Amino acid sequence: MARSTTARPADLVLEGGGVKGIGLAGAVAAMTDRGWAPHRISGTSAGALVGAMVAAGARGEQLREITARLNFREVADPSGLGRVPLVGPALAFLGGQGLYQGEWLHSWVEEELAALGVRTFGDLRIDDPALPRSQRYRLVVTCSDLTLGQLVRLPWDYRSVYGLDPDRQSVADAVRASMAIPFLFKPTTLTNPRTDVTSTLVDGGLLSNFPIDSLDRTDGREPAFPTFGVTITTAPKPGIGDRVALFHSRWFDIPQPAPLRLLEQLITTMLLGRDQAVLNQPWVAARTIHIDAGAVGLLDFGISPERARALYDTGYAQAAEFLEQFDWRAYKRRFRRDAHAAVSGAG
Repeated sequence: MARSTTARPADLVLEGGGVKGIGLAGAVAAMTDRGWAPHRISGTSAGALVGAMVAAGARGEQLREITARLNFREVADPSGLGRVPLVGPALAFLGGQGLYQGEWLHSWVEEELAALGVRTFGDLRIDDPALPRSQRYRLVVTCSDLTLGQLVRLPWDYRSVYGLDPDRQSVADAVRASMAIPFLFKPTTLTNPRTDVTSTLVDGGLLSNFPIDSLDRTDGREPAFPTFGVTITTAPKPGIGDRVALFHSRWFDIPQPAPLRLLEQLITTMLLGRDQAVLNQPWVAARTIHIDAGAVGLLDFGISPERARALYDTGYAQAAEFLEQFDWRAYKRRFRRDAHAAVSGAG
């Protein structure tokens, strides 16, 4: 691919989406191929995984290669009860331990990051005096703390919430926590050494699947460069119905009883409701890239290499089209012309 010779900084916010996250990798590859240099990346679930690779330095074709090495069949590693024939998955689900243990995925993320020279958040520190000290990192991962009942952003909250040195914490651990979809993947835990409280961490999408405002300025001053969001949908002009369809999943190979369907609908609404309201804001929509994932499912762990490649290429093409039309100066004239727009979060 032809590359731009002029690097333009940009912050990135990547939505969660399970297997559909392949499209996120294609979108970021298109951005880097066109001369956009990721400054900071905020991600949830699959967005955290792709964001970690980008924060560690993966660009362009390298992102395609990393994506091709992710064996989704291995990602679906059954948890303890999940290995019991016939009734195991239902018992694991109802017991709250998750259908999948997530250890293979954790190891894969750890190995890929190590190959890029990254192990802890200390490896992702940046020297940017314009940022609070706790936020001077290339990557921030969104998780939900069920014990404390709050959204946490790692590494930003390691010290204030958990009494831990953020520079010494594993990036792979944070990514794995952000990908722990409730009931599907085994939750992770984190213990505060000062209080001895052990927190249960799950998918950040439970509280914010698309944290588009996480990197925006809050001081009312004009941003030096844009914050792009990348979301995954099932239609070129998505609405809430398309985004709900995105997250419908096949948790079992048996028909779902009414209570289970209701639970799925509740989780779907929690994942999407808040973020859809944010996406409806014009200053957010104008800087958001929508990737049409088509028929690929959230938990489509049996996806073929050909379909995975097609989804990656779709992400690449749709991001490239968006960037060809995006005008940063025009965006600022339209959405940053008064204090209201600044406070509203246009980044």
